[in-house]
Amino acid sequence: MAFGAFATAGPATEAAPRKRSRIALFLLLPGIAYLALFFLVPLVSLILTSFQTPSELAFGEPGMYDYAFKWENYTAVLGQYGEHIFRSFFYALLATIFALLFSYPLAYFIGVKLRRFPLVQALALTLVIAPFFISFLLRTLAWKQILSDDGILVSALQGLSIMGPDAHITGEPIAVIFGLTYNFIPFMTLPIYTSLEKLDLRYVEAGGDLYASPARTFFSVTLPLSAPGVVSGMLLTFIPASGDYINASRDFLGSTKTPMIGNVIENNFLVQQNYPAAAALSIVLMAAILILVGIYVKKSGTEDLI
Repeated sequence: MAFGAFATAGPATEAAPRKRSRIALFLLLPGIAYLALFFLVPLVSLILTSFQTPSELAFGEPGMYDYAFKWENYTAVLGQYGEHIFRSFFYALLATIFALLFSYPLAYFIGVKLRRFPLVQALALTLVIAPFFISFLLRTLAWKQILSDDGILVSALQGLSIMGPDAHITGEPIAVIFGLTYNFIPFMTLPIYTSLEKLDLRYVEAGGDLYASPARTFFSVTLPLSAPGVVSGMLLTFIPASGDYINASRDFLGSTKTPMIGNVIENNFLVQQNYPAAAALSIVLMAAILILVGIYVKKSGTEDLI
């Protein structure tokens, strides 16, 4: 009897995991369908578009292309817009570094120093998130007015003889980098704050008990423990900043000297209607970002974030 009961219980116990796996798969189906419809299908369409060739029936009209395998589109855009690609990553890298230098002390102050004052901490965190409640375009336009030639800042710097009468801020690389830094500071601050808010302060106290200086304690204890937040913040800042096209636009903080790859993609797609070039540039940008991010995460020793 005991052996028979044990034998009949075997298939039932094996069927339970299979039933749970089917339920889990059923629950995942909406998410899989969403990703396939709104990510995979557009990505495949973008790749196919990047290999298109001008239609023989276009008769010089823009915007008419046939599907083909014209891989020369990639070599053409790399040769024509290599400078813009380099400029985009250079601006994004500088903006990421400046955002880190500003955001880490801010996140440390909110997450560590204000931990004993929950109400003040919540208020400070709200002030960091507050820019999200204002349109990205409106924030950039506001800085365009502030940094304009007849704005308060330029007038004050010229009055102090720091800037010459013919000097400008808007339309220069410094304005674009400043705009990128400002707009993406919350993306840097919040992940670092999350790591520091969970930091066990007993480790910091132990460093002091072992006669380590505050600087030694910070670089040996605090910074390594907050490294996941730093890596996440840098990725969340660098990736969107690389493809940004608003700050570098001539209508905002940029000029003809500061176009980034996002501006080139916008111009090819909306103005010139050169869809293969725009698609090829988008694929190149995506691949370059994936390679750079993979190298950075590998070197930083935080592969689990991928």
